[in-house]
Amino acid sequence: MKRVKLLKLATLGFAAASALAAGVGAVDTPPSIASPAPSAQAALAPQFQIVAMRRITEAQYRNTIADIFGPDVRVAGRFEPVVRPAHELIASGAREASISPAGLEQFDAMARGVAAQVFDESRRSQFAECQPADATKADADCAGKVLAPLGRLLFRRPLSAGERDFYVKLAGDSAGQTGSFYKGLELSLSAMLDSPNFLYVVETAEPDPANPGALRLDNYTRATRLGFMLWNSTPNEALLQAAQQGKLTDDAALAVIAGRMVNSPRFEQGLRAFFSDMLLFEKFDELAKDPVIYPYFNQDVAKALPEQTLRTITAHLLGKGGDYRALFTTPNTFMTRSLGPLYQVPVHKSAGWEPYQFAAGDDRAGLLGQAGFLSIYSHSGRSSPTLRGRAIRELLMCQPVPNPPGNVNFTAVQDVHNKATPTARSRLTAHSTDEVCAGCHKITDPVGLSLERFDGIGAFRAAENDTPIDSSGILDGMHFEGADGLGKTLASSPDTTQCVSSRALQYATGLGSEDVSPWVEALDKQFAASGYGIRALFLKVATMPATWQVKAAPLDQGATKISYAGQRR
Repeated sequence: MKRVKLLKLATLGFAAASALAAGVGAVDTPPSIASPAPSAQAALAPQFQIVAMRRITEAQYRNTIADIFGPDVRVAGRFEPVVRPAHELIASGAREASISPAGLEQFDAMARGVAAQVFDESRRSQFAECQPADATKADADCAGKVLAPLGRLLFRRPLSAGERDFYVKLAGDSAGQTGSFYKGLELSLSAMLDSPNFLYVVETAEPDPANPGALRLDNYTRATRLGFMLWNSTPNEALLQAAQQGKLTDDAALAVIAGRMVNSPRFEQGLRAFFSDMLLFEKFDELAKDPVIYPYFNQDVAKALPEQTLRTITAHLLGKGGDYRALFTTPNTFMTRSLGPLYQVPVHKSAGWEPYQFAAGDDRAGLLGQAGFLSIYSHSGRSSPTLRGRAIRELLMCQPVPNPPGNVNFTAVQDVHNKATPTARSRLTAHSTDEVCAGCHKITDPVGLSLERFDGIGAFRAAENDTPIDSSGILDGMHFEGADGLGKTLASSPDTTQCVSSRALQYATGLGSEDVSPWVEALDKQFAASGYGIRALFLKVATMPATWQVKAAPLDQGATKISYAGQRR
């Protein structure tokens, strides 16, 4: 079944479907995906067209619930993951992400749980400013006053008249059957949370007055993109107001608003989400190490590793306003008591984080000397120069490496006890004599071998099997020594800054690397002109015309042209 068709069938929501099954009167199905209400540009844009859809991630779901209903509202359940396309971001995969029947059941369970908390007696006054005439009966007027503002926040644009009527009727029918006005609101809210208008970012476009016949993303779509791009959450009230006033299609106003957002403390949340996507942090969820081989590895260490990396990144790029390139050479990081034994450094605080600085020239300097990167790009019982080299090429330089053929013999590489090949370098040399493997290994291994002084959990070692480790490396013709030399080489490579520029534009738009490639070189030059500041990069992405161009064809010709009243045409 096509994704659009599946979404149409799911629009009513499990909660509404359950109401029907329980005999709660007749419920009219709302428009499958309704358009925003009129904005200040309505005279110029009589119609919207749906041009793209992206499923929100687990973090975006949780952040949205916390921002709308409060951080104490619990979200309990399992999220069906968004599949990452090969060599791309999860943000790009979200454009193709469907929801399985089992996934919809999970979303429905979470929706019911959230709605029950929101309209619990101890909390409902925060969201229900009006009082029903009789709490045991339906009250359409009061229900509308409660549900319309919540729908605006959840759908990231005002409800259409048809949608408002649907959710009010659903609340009223349920109130009549349950004998509770608030149970009716609860059911209606859970139906909103089940809707694809919430679970997906539905991107809509309007005619571009400056280019007859062309489309541009409308104000509410821009507000949503800004919210998720810069803060990894739903647009707040200020953004929705700006969208309503038509400010986000005004270049000057857009620059002011985006500037405030990148200078807000909330930008750290957005930057963490971006680097978690760019650096494949979902791998930490699967991280497992042999406890016999690596006694320093435990659950406290596993939990601390991604946080150490993110603290290092945000402290350098935001706290210090540092040069992006210096992430590969910075001696500054953070430690916890659990990480101390792994790094063999003293940690004074018994709980929490404390800053730490490595000595000049230490191989630990930079992101690549941190145990987080070193451990997720290793096997459970040994290091892997190939995995590490591939990660550097693909994640930090945007240079895809082909997957190995299915019939490769890994016996020589895996035999870590063979005295004839005591080190990873010697084992890989033997392995690379296979012509099928040699091409890719020449790309990855000369880079990854420079990190061999760190074992499979990132602990330092000078030798393997009593044989001194050669940590020399080569990257694009540049010879260097160890992780420190690799970091300096990456910092001087134009590929690293072009890569993060490309990833930032992909993250904002949900497009793939090939789609954004025409604009990357110019974006990277402006990144350089800013001193490679990350705030400047994201501000430029948020304000450049390419970010707001309509690249996709309209979805589903039978239901994409929608008037402001929510009637399909």
